[in-house]
Amino acid sequence: MTGTAETGTASEPLDTVTAPPSGRVTLRTRRTLLFTGLALGLVVAAVVAAGTGQLAIPPGEVWASILRGLGLSNTPETVPNADSALWNIRFPRVAMAVLIGAALAVAGTVMQAIFANPLAEPGVVGVSSGAALGAASAIVFGWTAAGDLVTAGAAFVAGLLTTLLVYFTSRAGGRTEVVTLLLTGIAINAFAGGALAFLTFLGDSGSREEIVFWQLGSLNGARWQEVAVMLPLIAVAITGALLLGRTLDLFSLGERGARHLGVRVEAVRITSIVLVAVLVCSAVAFAGIIGFVGLIVPHLMRMAIGPAHRPLLIASALGGALLLLLADLAARTLVPMAELPIGMLTSLIGGPFFFWLLLRTRRRSGGWG
Repeated sequence: MTGTAETGTASEPLDTVTAPPSGRVTLRTRRTLLFTGLALGLVVAAVVAAGTGQLAIPPGEVWASILRGLGLSNTPETVPNADSALWNIRFPRVAMAVLIGAALAVAGTVMQAIFANPLAEPGVVGVSSGAALGAASAIVFGWTAAGDLVTAGAAFVAGLLTTLLVYFTSRAGGRTEVVTLLLTGIAINAFAGGALAFLTFLGDSGSREEIVFWQLGSLNGARWQEVAVMLPLIAVAITGALLLGRTLDLFSLGERGARHLGVRVEAVRITSIVLVAVLVCSAVAFAGIIGFVGLIVPHLMRMAIGPAHRPLLIASALGGALLLLLADLAARTLVPMAELPIGMLTSLIGGPFFFWLLLRTRRRSGGWG
């Protein structure tokens, strides 16, 4: 699968802003408006999500609870048990949604950069299927008796090892062909799917239900302990992706063009794949498989502000956080007294979007050949 980058000429920086005709908005202004809109939308969505549930809490009381928690106010609660509900249940869930959404979106942006294809997404290197296999192993073989974080740890380690296996298996002669990497990822995904089905067969009814529920994705039961584990991993990986931003811009010129400009292609590729693995494993380990965030968000942000990767990574992080926060809010509220799997919702949204993206790519390229 090959793709074309949406760039200018090879000698023109991707974030160059030329003087626009009168009445047109500059690229810099579009970026500022987008960042501001996404940030404000994220704050509003977080307050609404925190106040929505069986115990309804007004936005003013949510803010007051934040101030009380930070020691900046001593106003009494206007809603009984509001602080307990917010700080023990809803705020950890909001924080986890923001972190996971940002992680998946940034991972998708990096994948699309190193493959130079807007249809690429993190699952192609086997990270999600590997993490699912690790989690299922922990559930079926009873490793969870050793602690609450064992399933998440098994998913993280298995996803990371699977990604590295895909990468090193696809190398030959000190180089990695993109097509070989994709085909190897497909093979590993197929094997992991078969092994996951075998583990589901081996497990008892309780283990099977837990595996199926984990695969559907959910933020239910989020805790500060899990947020504390995820935060440094995701923060470091996103920072690493931002530092690679300028280099990722050069990948749009093609592997040969990037190498001619002094880019150590293999070093950047393995670094990028490891960053993607850390981001996705951190997310999947605690929330299960949540699809299409890494495909939808980067593409929408690229359409809005162009392909320069540093601003694109920032916009994708904000957009991914906002999308997953809204999806989680919908998962909690669409069905009374029940909670929908968040991975199911993102797939229902992402499937039609992916189909539209395929048709759009076909129309623009004049066919698949």
